[in-house]
Amino acid sequence: MRLALLVARGKTQDLAPFCADFRGNTQLISAGNAAGNGRVALILMDYAHRRRLKILGHIRFDDASVAAPELLAAVALPDYRAQVERAAVIEVAAFDWNCPRHITPRFTEAEVRAAVQPLHDRIAALEAQLSALSVAGPS
Repeated sequence: MRLALLVARGKTQDLAPFCADFRGNTQLISAGNAAGNGRVALILMDYAHRRRLKILGHIRFDDASVAAPELLAAVALPDYRAQVERAAVIEVAAFDWNCPRHITPRFTEAEVRAAVQPLHDRIAALEAQLSALSVAGPS
């Protein structure tokens, strides 16, 4: 979420998305890969609105012991108790809002449930009418 918000603001100084690497995260794949080759390509999807943002850039991991305090504050998650060990910074080389033509809209279960609730209500009403007619018998 923070990544998309920083890019969407469109200010030059904001085009360096941040994310935190927390203590206890034993998945060091990203940091290890970045040490050898810092090129990254991110594809951020918004299926419900059929939008796709492609970001190309170079990533670096700043250790918390030497990172700027404002960087650490930017990636901090107030409701998450884990300690930030590193901050990932992506220097954006290019980005593009991609054509929605081949993006299939996808929705959460709650969104689908809300969309079909009127259909369930109508079915229940029709079944109640049918039941009342069958109890009354043929006319």
